[in-house]
Amino acid sequence: MIPNQLRSAKWLAGDDFAGVNHRSRLKQAGYRKQDFAGKPVIAIINTWSEINPCHFHLRERADFVKRGVWQAGGMPVEIPALTITETFMKPSPMLYRNLLAMQTEEALRSMPIDGVVLMGGCDKTTPGLLMGAFSMNIPAIYFPAGPMLRGNWKGQAIGSGTDIRKFWTERCAGALSLDDWHSVEDGIARSPGFCMTMGTASTMTAMAEALGFTLPGASSIPAVDSAHPRMAADCGSRIVEMVWRDLLPSEIGTKEAFENAITVDMALGGSTNAIIHLVAMAARLGVSISLDDFDRISGRTPMIANIRPSGEYLMEDFYYAGGLPALMHEISSHLNLNCLTVNGKSVGENIAGAAVIKPDVIRPMSNPLSPTGGTVILRGTLAPDGAVLKTSAASPALLRHTGPAVVFENLADMEARVNDPALNVTADSVLVLKSAGPQGGPGMPEWGMLPIPEKLLKEGVRDMLRISDARMSGTAYGTCVLHVSPESHIGGPLALVKDGDLISLDAEARTLNLDIPAAEMEARRAAWIPPTPHYTRGYGSLYLDHVTQADKGCDFVFLSAEPEPS
Repeated sequence: MIPNQLRSAKWLAGDDFAGVNHRSRLKQAGYRKQDFAGKPVIAIINTWSEINPCHFHLRERADFVKRGVWQAGGMPVEIPALTITETFMKPSPMLYRNLLAMQTEEALRSMPIDGVVLMGGCDKTTPGLLMGAFSMNIPAIYFPAGPMLRGNWKGQAIGSGTDIRKFWTERCAGALSLDDWHSVEDGIARSPGFCMTMGTASTMTAMAEALGFTLPGASSIPAVDSAHPRMAADCGSRIVEMVWRDLLPSEIGTKEAFENAITVDMALGGSTNAIIHLVAMAARLGVSISLDDFDRISGRTPMIANIRPSGEYLMEDFYYAGGLPALMHEISSHLNLNCLTVNGKSVGENIAGAAVIKPDVIRPMSNPLSPTGGTVILRGTLAPDGAVLKTSAASPALLRHTGPAVVFENLADMEARVNDPALNVTADSVLVLKSAGPQGGPGMPEWGMLPIPEKLLKEGVRDMLRISDARMSGTAYGTCVLHVSPESHIGGPLALVKDGDLISLDAEARTLNLDIPAAEMEARRAAWIPPTPHYTRGYGSLYLDHVTQADKGCDFVFLSAEPEPS
């Protein structure tokens, strides 16, 4: 590509009214003509916010990205975007992933932008930013915020999300004092950056790297390591080169690249949320992947990352053990090594020199944590369009189980009754939560790790079969069947479950069934009354009108299409 072919030249190169007007406004902002004339204009889409501790350092990192852009001969322009914080946004951050994707796409489309560096990391920001960039289809590179430092409590390394749930369980069981509970609060989150377990944030930044949209090794650099700002500058320099090369997302994000990402997800023991996000991301590039692809690839891929919640270590350990390049090198026989990446090299070239430093953190394939990827797709009368179970985080004794349902109609019902001593529940019961899907939540919140009733906790019960149309945090664990599709809010079979109904799970057979006669099922369906929508106006109403079900990625139907010409 040459300067007059740049997309930004349509705004800035002409000597007509529009060209002079546009250039005068850049000069109004203090830019000189030599700052932008004939140079690629690089957007830095930054999801920094003071309310998002995972991204709290990205304001500084943007300056390093700019340094790299200037040094490579481009012109950087920072553009703020919606910050999606898993901690604070209600009713669910997932409600806003598609809004961030729309904002990203339209910011890039409407302005004189030739390429973009995407800055994010907390769970939904990675897929949201990439979905928008994929639909826009101009050169794009992803810069992950990086995981926070490992937590510390009484000399123990503790992990955000995963360990705080375990401590809370013990607190509810009466086994942890209030003073200890508060001291956990002080030690579990010690720096900027996203969760340092293999939660959704770490999983999705790994997916960005496995797909080829980060520079090698970028996904697991701790947020406060000095390698992190250096990587930011490298991203700034590389995006300028990508613009001159006209290296587009559609050239990188192929079917083979998505199969690589799924393979890496399984080797990591990644978050179940990756399934929804990867399906949606692929659709933005016109690539079709299904739940069956995840089940097929999981069955052939050993899980070798010994990282919580499925393993022992944390992301800081993973990075110093060799990070994602080392893991990908270890499973290279399962990958398509010819896939192109943002640095212009193939996956095989990028991982050729990678080595595992600590083989207990990144296990050899001959000694995996699990011989398979630890995620299965279930189908049956309760989930005709599929459901997800993370077997690597489940109790083996519950992977084949039949028990009577204890049904909660919604979150408020569960919170009101789950700890009632009179609740008719035993360790063999199946806890069922309705109204937690894409429309029912709304936004498919992470309510899928239903709490164990306190009276059972005090008896020593620490896991039960739990079923919902919700998602579950990637830092969570337990025998939790998730993403039941179609959801209860639109009349899926989950809506028809009643207390005492027998539910059967067989993970090996990949089945999830509601054991009632077909005639009874039809009678309940005929009597079912649709619930009132959560929203009647605004973005919420748009969301409810157009969001797809979990098995289709929860994207908007009008956005799941091949990229348009930019």
